[in-house]
Amino acid sequence: MLDAVHPDRLPTTPGVGYKPQHFDALTRSVTDENGPGPVRWLEIHAENYMGDGGRPIAQLRHLAERFAISVHGVGLSIGGEAPLDRDHLARLKKLVNWLNPASFSEHLAWSTHDSHFLNDLLPLPYTTETLERICDHIDQLQTTIGRSMLLENPSSYLAFDESDWSEPEFLAEISRRTGCGLLLDVNNVFVSATNLGFSPTEYIDAFTLDNIGEIHLGGHDEDEDDHGAPLLIDSHGREVVDPVWSLLDYTLEKSGPKPVLIEWDTDVPDWPILRDEALRADQALSKVAPAQVAR
Repeated sequence: MLDAVHPDRLPTTPGVGYKPQHFDALTRSVTDENGPGPVRWLEIHAENYMGDGGRPIAQLRHLAERFAISVHGVGLSIGGEAPLDRDHLARLKKLVNWLNPASFSEHLAWSTHDSHFLNDLLPLPYTTETLERICDHIDQLQTTIGRSMLLENPSSYLAFDESDWSEPEFLAEISRRTGCGLLLDVNNVFVSATNLGFSPTEYIDAFTLDNIGEIHLGGHDEDEDDHGAPLLIDSHGREVVDPVWSLLDYTLEKSGPKPVLIEWDTDVPDWPILRDEALRADQALSKVAPAQVAR
């Protein structure tokens, strides 16, 4: 177990998930109307930057001189039954060593089985057995990369009968045992609450807000299940909806300012649209404690 690192290593301003088509806009002057606006940090997906060179690495090095960088892993399968992939860990350690990001995060989920990688982040039963396995994996990861990580709450489409912890309790206990911080995805809370029929504000009330190192926002798609009930899909392919913005306001009133990320991974828009989402996040932050929000 590593000693916990204070989570607010990123500036308490908006960040965006970096996409190469936005490189020119992000490297313009802050005062340029087509520039980065309030964005002061970027998230990258670790698996896209594990090579030894080329344009992606060159652009990332340049961006890291201007922005704080958050590295988000999507391929470790923290919750999987199999041991963590040592080759993947080695590549991740190499990336973290040269980039020295402000934050590293992964998901409370699994995505591998019998050496096969599944293109989904799948949910887990919240049992003591699962808890111990995840804590072992997080201890191994944090020891390998030499820093604390943030663990993200998932979006859920079903609940397990065998679960004997609530999700906020489960995440809090993992954080207590391993020293990791937490990444609160507000859109995931809203998606899960709609799909499973619980109160999103009660979830926030139960969450260990002091351990939050990042807050994420993203878009979701609306569908129906086989019985005609609403079913939300965490797609990251559109703007953040008003109820999720309201849930962000509710969260920030309780937690105080936190780094807030806009995720948009599919059907990626032109920069002005993403910039407008970042500006709205900036407005939400400014309502909490304007004097504390870094500019």
